[in-house]
Amino acid sequence: MSDIEEQMSIPEPKISLEEVVKAYLTIRNRKNSLAQEYQAKDRELKAELDQLEQVMLGSLNDVSADSIKTSGGTVIKTLKEYYVCSDWEHFSQYVIDNEELHLYQKRLNQTGMKEHLESRREDGLPPGVSMMREFQITVRKPTSK
Repeated sequence: MSDIEEQMSIPEPKISLEEVVKAYLTIRNRKNSLAQEYQAKDRELKAELDQLEQVMLGSLNDVSADSIKTSGGTVIKTLKEYYVCSDWEHFSQYVIDNEELHLYQKRLNQTGMKEHLESRREDGLPPGVSMMREFQITVRKPTSK
């Protein structure tokens, strides 16, 4: 940088941490507000779609059809299956007895793993498990006095 450029450069003002925190909270509050607005509108639209789906399902059932083609699009009825467990103790025993571990999802229970490690500090991490740590910043709005 030349002497003239150095003389002409304007130093950037230093922003105080208090101002940064205020800006952060303002943006976070606006983001949360927008998220709430979105969620409310999304629920509204989902309810409308559900009503229209029921009308279309009724139309398909009325004519015993699995699909109907219209000039606006094709309506297709499909059967989706969902599985829920009402008795984890019996299901877990079934999985163990039949060696059907693939019936579980492969993910760790974060709270359970933390409790496990706290109760067995001397054992360290179980085989095949690693731990990652990262710092996160939490900003709280000031409490009213």
